[in-house]
Amino acid sequence: MQDGLIHLDNVTRLYTTGSRQLYALRDVSLSIHAGDFVAIVGPSGSGKSTMLNLIGGIDKPDTGSVWVDGVRVDVMSENALAKWRGANIGIVFQFFQLLPTLTALENVMLPMELRNTYSDQRRPRAAMALERVGLAERATQLPSELSGGEQQRVAIARALVNDPPILLADEPTGNLDTATGERVVELLLELNRTGKTIVLVTHEEMLARKASRIVRVRDGKIKEGNE
Repeated sequence: MQDGLIHLDNVTRLYTTGSRQLYALRDVSLSIHAGDFVAIVGPSGSGKSTMLNLIGGIDKPDTGSVWVDGVRVDVMSENALAKWRGANIGIVFQFFQLLPTLTALENVMLPMELRNTYSDQRRPRAAMALERVGLAERATQLPSELSGGEQQRVAIARALVNDPPILLADEPTGNLDTATGERVVELLLELNRTGKTIVLVTHEEMLARKASRIVRVRDGKIKEGNE
């Protein structure tokens, strides 16, 4: 195990397509400390989303190891990973992934139902999470009745409702206009100030510069810096 809340140790991820082998990541090492707000920046296909998926236990490296809060994630079984992820990781996706037949409140309640947590507090906790992202008055609306920015804030509330210490955001502003995207990043900054560790994947330089640390990824390798 290495220093840091999150640590990738000499990680390589290789994809095989037909006769071609493509390296998403090549021998990457990275540490992220508790309370950091890290932006992972790079062009499409650079490996930045692969890095996020490894941290969240959604993908596994071909070589190297992935540690999160003292737990080696890449050797866990799928069942153990699901339980661990539900308690430790909140994930926000580019395409929101809200269930269209559920209201905003019901979408936020879903992670508690799936993990069987807070059985007698689910509705008030979901309502508090929506209030935290400024959507208390939209609780009964279906996703189709919400704007893109509102849907993304519902997705953030859903990711937070089990109170995980780490929030992973994969291009959360990719389908939003600039002004709405900036509001979403301001919300992530506010969450970071309350102690959440945030790892944000983005290709938008202006948004990345709001993070306290930038990790640039190109051709499966990393380089740090705000310049």
